[in-house]
Amino acid sequence: MAKRDNKRVLRGRAGRMQGGRGSGKAGAGQVRLWGHHAVEAALKNPERQHRKLWATREGVASLDGDLPQDFAVEYADPHDLARLVAQGAPHQGLVLECAALEDVFLDDVLAQADDRPLVILDQVTDPHNVGAILRSAAAFDVAAIVTQDRHAPPESGVVGKSASGALESVPWVRVVNLARAMEQIAEHGYWRIGLAGDAETTLAEALPTGKVALVFGAEGPGMRQNIANHCDALARLPIGEAMESLNVSNAAAVTLYAVATR
Repeated sequence: MAKRDNKRVLRGRAGRMQGGRGSGKAGAGQVRLWGHHAVEAALKNPERQHRKLWATREGVASLDGDLPQDFAVEYADPHDLARLVAQGAPHQGLVLECAALEDVFLDDVLAQADDRPLVILDQVTDPHNVGAILRSAAAFDVAAIVTQDRHAPPESGVVGKSASGALESVPWVRVVNLARAMEQIAEHGYWRIGLAGDAETTLAEALPTGKVALVFGAEGPGMRQNIANHCDALARLPIGEAMESLNVSNAAAVTLYAVATR
């Protein structure tokens, strides 16, 4: 947003801000996002319904483009903004409260995916990891990520900050039954590869020439057996013996690069 001092709606004063010290929690049906890339991407997303922006003047000046003239902005000091986000979170002078994104359905994603890969996460619950995977998914043109609705983090400021704006651009499908969703994905011609450190086949050997869905399990327990059984192949990354495994978000980035360059 252009660095102009447009007139905007100002509400309240610095030092009198509400929202829960260090909680980062918004009201029901609302999401609180923070950080330059996450907030800027959300402001540009026409699918978002924005409620209010808390910001430093430097934070607003850093945005790419103009805010609407009647946009609700409350200017505040960095210390005051820190009360609105998760404890210790780097808000970079911007905190946005907005409505959660509308649900995304697997049928719609599969109808528009073309040959782009899918990423399936089996009970990956760390919001930092999910956000980082969203960021890699955006970088490598993934059609969507698919998670189980009960065993995945909610849309949040932590996910948004880790995703660095990708929360707004990569469809996130939440399903009740992940195994059934994998069956549906297979019916659309996808080869489902589960990443497993103890697999005999390497990723390069397992990659097909056609459409691929990559399945990642939670750190520690890995994929559940039922999810592994719904994969067409299990594959491992050929990492050295000095390291037993990679963080799931790092493994996803490496795997997506391999898919993009096969």
